[in-house]
Amino acid sequence: ETGGKQIFATVEKALKLFDEAESKYSELKDTATGIVRICASDTVSTHFLLPYIKEYHEKHPNVNLILQNGTSSETIDLLKNNKGDIGFVNLPIDDSDINLSSTVMQLHDTFVASPKFSELANGVVDLKRLQDYPLLMLELSSATRQAIVGFAHSQGVHLHPEIELASLELMTELAKTGIGIACIPREFVKHELEEGALIEIKTNPALPVRAIGLALPKDDNLTFAVKEFIKMIGKGENK
Repeated sequence: ETGGKQIFATVEKALKLFDEAESKYSELKDTATGIVRICASDTVSTHFLLPYIKEYHEKHPNVNLILQNGTSSETIDLLKNNKGDIGFVNLPIDDSDINLSSTVMQLHDTFVASPKFSELANGVVDLKRLQDYPLLMLELSSATRQAIVGFAHSQGVHLHPEIELASLELMTELAKTGIGIACIPREFVKHELEEGALIEIKTNPALPVRAIGLALPKDDNLTFAVKEFIKMIGKGENK
């Protein structure tokens, strides 16, 4: 009895510390902390991810967000080598070493130009007719360019750009100067079209719809912070 009384205070303190540790562990399991590495192209980051990144940072300020810019193939390599937690890639992707979670955005490729080319904005023009105009397109190594060229070839149309670029943003600015006709997803030049800085040139046939998908490492051992970001993207998709 005497010994018990002597160690009671110490045991009581130890049990209290244990309860506090257990509570802290439970809290951490449901708290977004640590690092989330997001891999995407500059264009997807600017035109799609920006509002989600802002919202997530405000909601989970203790999470360190790392944005890694690259093409779809570079994004996939980062996921495979455990250098990225979430990736956004051009679909379709056929790679068994990553997990495709969902489609997060549809892209409607179209031709746009300054009002200098207004004669092409009335009605619908034959896709083949654009072969005779100066074209601005992404470099051939990009998935976007390959998809557009592949579709055009299937229609017997050969689109040879006068200027190739690595940036859709730069292409948009060049198109606004009247230097040529650019092929850009409508979603990425919505503001310029609404303002009249660019006009849309509708073609027959129209370019096929593409999509951006959310990709994850094959391991799929996701932290709570990563799951929270994915959940937020899913809610935005359903709005």
